Amino acid sequence: MLNQRLQQKLLQKLSPQQILLMKLLQIPSVALEQRIKQEIEENPALEIEEGEQEHEDTLDDFEDDTAEDFEAEEEYDSTDDEFDFDDYLDYDDIASYKLAANNSSPDDDRYEMPFSSHQSFQDFLLQQLGYRKLDEREHIIGEYIIGNLDDAGYLNRPLDALADDLLFALNIKTNRKELLEVLKVIQDFDPPGVGARNLQECLLIQLFRLQEEEPDKEFRLAIMIVDRFFNEFTKKHYDKILKRAEISEDELKDALNEILKLNPKPGNSMSDAGRTSQYVMPDFIIFNNDGQLELSLSSRNTPELRVSKAYAEMLETYSENKKSKSNKDAVVFVKQKIDSARWFIDAIKQRQNTLYLTMHAIMNYQYEYFLTGDETKLKPMILKDIAEIVNLDISTISRVANSKYVQTPFGTFLLKSFFSESMQNDEGEEVSTREIKKILSDCIDAENKSKPVTDEQLTTILKEKGYNIARRTVAKYREQLNIPVARLRKEL
Repeated sequence: MLNQRLQQKLLQKLSPQQILLMKLLQIPSVALEQRIKQEIEENPALEIEEGEQEHEDTLDDFEDDTAEDFEAEEEYDSTDDEFDFDDYLDYDDIASYKLAANNSSPDDDRYEMPFSSHQSFQDFLLQQLGYRKLDEREHIIGEYIIGNLDDAGYLNRPLDALADDLLFALNIKTNRKELLEVLKVIQDFDPPGVGARNLQECLLIQLFRLQEEEPDKEFRLAIMIVDRFFNEFTKKHYDKILKRAEISEDELKDALNEILKLNPKPGNSMSDAGRTSQYVMPDFIIFNNDGQLELSLSSRNTPELRVSKAYAEMLETYSENKKSKSNKDAVVFVKQKIDSARWFIDAIKQRQNTLYLTMHAIMNYQYEYFLTGDETKLKPMILKDIAEIVNLDISTISRVANSKYVQTPFGTFLLKSFFSESMQNDEGEEVSTREIKKILSDCIDAENKSKPVTDEQLTTILKEKGYNIARRTVAKYREQLNIPVARLRKEL
């Protein structure tokens, strides 16, 4: 049964321009260039400014420009124009900076990102497979096994599961024994340890290879520790190894030194060769100019944009016969593309403005740190603190801080790493949790590795320095710093 009723709802909807701005705020500068290229490919009314052009936009210009409203398209009527063609045709009366996005300055360095060409890890293994005397069946099985190795060089799939896959995918009926024989061939490839099914097997493969290559050197004890006492070795229960293996502490130390030289992830030795030219491109740059901090946006390789004048001329041609219904679709299409280009240019300007305002507030909030580089000068800072300063929503500040880097005189850092909670010391002062983590890290770096400090001892040290925090909080901060427990930090 159909019923009629009156219902009141409170809704909040974002305009397409606001959604576009939010998406642009999230991406870092290194991805902005690719996003602009994608927009240019999709919208022919947007093009790159040709030649060098002087731009003198200020932050006030950005704020004034972003206040422009775009009217929604009305239904076409032959007796009433759906929009004013003069808004799209009178380009001579519009300032050039309103039709372009100023993404760089004459002082910016322009350079191409270098990339290295290298042989992939799997190609390297397949090349070695081709050198072995294998029949066609064994070669196909070898290729399939190599294709199932992960980036670290390990075979994580059980042999029985591989046998089922070969039967269904390639119609090759095999068994565990045959797969193991082909796997042993692959485990003889370079880099040593490739094709292992776990860390223990990976280390043993490398030790046996070293024993063959260096027969004059003794690896028996290292092989025994990995083979028989692997669990004790990973947990650093050295006293149990000394007792059960009946060896001296010096012998254990020499064997451990040989084991620690091995590569636990042999596949990464090939993958790292292709990462030698990877760089972090900062989104912000802070300069120390004789004790005064200066901020600039890094916009290298970002092209300058403008609305295509060719589309304006096209619209002018259609406007001569704008009463004709046959031109309706073409006129609407051109208008939509020009509007979309303007919206995108406007969103780029708003993005630059929002990024600058947010980072400027962060720089002033942490002025002492950016001036000295001393992490103990970092103030507790949360997203809400910056949002209140710049009068923006917390979600907007979060988008700005996400995946953005800032270059300072002391290094390049992830922007969100400067946000931290606060706690009070014994004197009642608000201190940043990052300051406490720095003290923890310094204490662990200075410890005696043969007798590393425990979490209880770290808690005592912090209390002596005036930071009254619980042991579980110390353990949480230590884990956030990726520092293992005291037992795993112990060295002979």
